[in-house]
Amino acid sequence: MPAMLIKPCVLSLEMWKMRRNTRGFTLVEILIVVIIIGILAAIVIPSFNNATSDARTSSVTSQLQTLRSQIELYKMQHSDTPPAFTSMWTHMLNASNSAGTTTAGGTTATYPLGPYVQAAPVNPLNNQSAVGAAAATNVGWVYAVTNGQYTLKAVDTAGTTVLTY
Repeated sequence: MPAMLIKPCVLSLEMWKMRRNTRGFTLVEILIVVIIIGILAAIVIPSFNNATSDARTSSVTSQLQTLRSQIELYKMQHSDTPPAFTSMWTHMLNASNSAGTTTAGGTTATYPLGPYVQAAPVNPLNNQSAVGAAAATNVGWVYAVTNGQYTLKAVDTAGTTVLTY
């Protein structure tokens, strides 16, 4: 009888060993999975960085187009004269008359034109909204007027112009 008692214990111990061996992952399997995940991450992360950069460039292009169309509207309503560099945001943000005189109070019978933009747009490339005659790190937009023609450019974080519209 004692032999019978030992035999069921041996069987259950063998079954326990079999179950233990078939469960879980080995260290090699886990390392292979970690290496594969690392390789995939190394491939995917640069793609996200490029997508962010492309989105910012697209946003700047869109803002340049919008500003250009608003400057063209101002120019059309003010005898083919674009806003002067020194007072560009003043002319774009406030109501004016056909002579180019502005008022901060919104449109009235005396100042029926504008405003052309609600706020000075922030350049997504460098988070600046200031207008300058030349590119610099503290300037978001470069605006120049020569003989009734104008150029509008965006500035990047290094202070160089990157897009012209």
